Amino acid sequence: MQPKDQLANGHLHPLTQVIREIYSVFYDLGFEVADGPELEDEFHNFDALNIPKDHPARDMQDTFWIKDEGAVKKVKGDRMVLRTHTSSVQIRYMEKNKDRLPCRIIVPGKVFRNEATDATHEAQFHQIEALYVDKNVSLAHLKGVLEHMFRKLFGPDVEIRFRPSFFSFTEPSVEVDMRWKGKWLEMGGAGLVHPNVFKAVGIDPDKWQGFAFGFGVDRIAMLKFGYDDIRLAYGGDLRFIDQF
Repeated sequence: MQPKDQLANGHLHPLTQVIREIYSVFYDLGFEVADGPELEDEFHNFDALNIPKDHPARDMQDTFWIKDEGAVKKVKGDRMVLRTHTSSVQIRYMEKNKDRLPCRIIVPGKVFRNEATDATHEAQFHQIEALYVDKNVSLAHLKGVLEHMFRKLFGPDVEIRFRPSFFSFTEPSVEVDMRWKGKWLEMGGAGLVHPNVFKAVGIDPDKWQGFAFGFGVDRIAMLKFGYDDIRLAYGGDLRFIDQF
């Protein structure tokens, strides 16, 4: 056994470091951290987010459906899934806090997709989600917050741009790109909260608006720390982890 003064100091995993850095950025903007279950029901994972019953995301190739829930109590009689995004926490938060608006939250956590594993894809990965609900919210507010976040994470020279896209739970929807080291990089999706999402949780969309976005923590960590295989962060190899 090594003498006490020769023992190596422990340190935070690179994904934890990124999540804590994002915490710090949004704490300064008045956001609070919200959390929710990784085993989720169909209503919170899909229905309340305006995702149609026949949407491809519900198919087995994208979703881990739980065949035998055992003692797991179903909510609203729905089937159970391993959550495919942290957006389900937005629904749970708004259900509980619809009488305490406005609100600002970020939601970090694991999500699960039934897809092949390679250098840029894992069946389990981490997302960071945000929700801001207030009156007279616009895409300008969204862009200002995202510019602030990425400049804090990657430096003052970062630029971002929006490209039109489609997500069931936002309208309008955008893909967010970041210009870093001379290249445009796709970072994630965002948009203004769809009125149907507000209706699903009992919030009046004529009175309240909001924006939401979701990004892969793994993607941010890979860019910040300079590694190119998402699997390295989950392999438990200390030769990799100890570099950070």
